[in-house]
Amino acid sequence: MSHHGGHGHHPLAVTLVDPCVVDALRANVGNYVVLETTRGGIDGCIADVKPDHVVLDARGKKFLVRICEIVWIMPK
Repeated sequence: MSHHGGHGHHPLAVTLVDPCVVDALRANVGNYVVLETTRGGIDGCIADVKPDHVVLDARGKKFLVRICEIVWIMPK
């Protein structure tokens, strides 16, 4: 087995997130919103916001929506 110094070759995960979208989502935690995504629209209450996804409570079901898939946000 060979050793290549102190650095292994590991895949690097890169996530492109718009900080303005994250800020807008965080400002609406607890509020009812409509999110239009690349797969369609979904509405519900924002339960939590992480750097790469938002947790949306839609009529008692939790949805994890990747922020990079959000096209627009409309507070209700």
